[in-house]
Amino acid sequence: MLEVFNHTLMITGFVFVMMLLIEYLNVLTSGAWQKRLAHQRWGQYLLAALLGAVPGCLGAFVVVAMYSHRTLTLGAVVAAMIATSGDEAFVMLALIPRQGLVLMVVLFAIGIAAGAVTDILFQRQKIMPVDDCAGFQLHGAEVCRCFSHGRILQQWKELSAVRGILLSTLGIFIFGLVSGQVGPPEWNWIRITILGAASFALFFVATVPEHFLEEHLWKHLARQHLPRIFLWTFGTLLVMHLLTDYLHLEGMIQESPRLMLMFAGLIGLIPESGPHLIFVTLYAQGTVPFSILLASSIVQDGHGMLPLLAHSRKAFVVIKLVNLLVGWAVGAVVMGMGL
Repeated sequence: MLEVFNHTLMITGFVFVMMLLIEYLNVLTSGAWQKRLAHQRWGQYLLAALLGAVPGCLGAFVVVAMYSHRTLTLGAVVAAMIATSGDEAFVMLALIPRQGLVLMVVLFAIGIAAGAVTDILFQRQKIMPVDDCAGFQLHGAEVCRCFSHGRILQQWKELSAVRGILLSTLGIFIFGLVSGQVGPPEWNWIRITILGAASFALFFVATVPEHFLEEHLWKHLARQHLPRIFLWTFGTLLVMHLLTDYLHLEGMIQESPRLMLMFAGLIGLIPESGPHLIFVTLYAQGTVPFSILLASSIVQDGHGMLPLLAHSRKAFVVIKLVNLLVGWAVGAVVMGMGL
């Protein structure tokens, strides 16, 4: 339970911090970057696939945060989730570095192509619920000035309850990261990245005007998004932890390549990093062909999709099904080529 709670805190904290930074950037630029990105679909696919290709789940979390604000299309999320290998990327780079790098490049290309096709197929479908977050909130420039140095001291003298709560929460989160109570136990680039993002978030909360704090950070992010992200992430991680403890997925691997391909896709549907390691290990041992590892890598996305459960279960299901079909199709073709 402690391990699940720790992982939930890390995921929820990072997603919240990234959503805060994106919100800040959007208001600071009056939404200019969002509008520019919205009109450049191929730029979206490229950006999402690049973020997904970053080892670990942090890039995937950023993509979900952007999608929840309607900055990226559904196809861009598909591109990111196909390109990502989650935490397994580190294992692959350690066990099979050359094949791991080749796999990342292949996933990147497949992700961009699948993302474009997804948007063509679903362009008339409403995937995100109507009552969900309808995009970044923008008001008049005079009210939403993000940084006003003349008002900072006065804001601290008249410290509001909202600012105090957010500062305290971020401060505790940062302390947890520094002390190793939250996130990776050792100092690595993941821990440093989260700490850097959280430190920037702390600065923003300490300096933004009261209007920005109330309307954008408190009402919009903290109250609307944060509880759902935490509850869905914790619940899913707990269920997956119990399932993998009592169901030994290794025993489901069969000798038939076609059956193994089917299992690789189905196991990839699990929003968890662990199960995919079965196929990474088997491929490193020479037990399964590249096509099995490729199919599994296309479908699985580590923990990257967990925050999406809090925003749109329908989008979660659609993206998972699209990735499953792509994984099976590409895996079958590559298997037919003898790889």
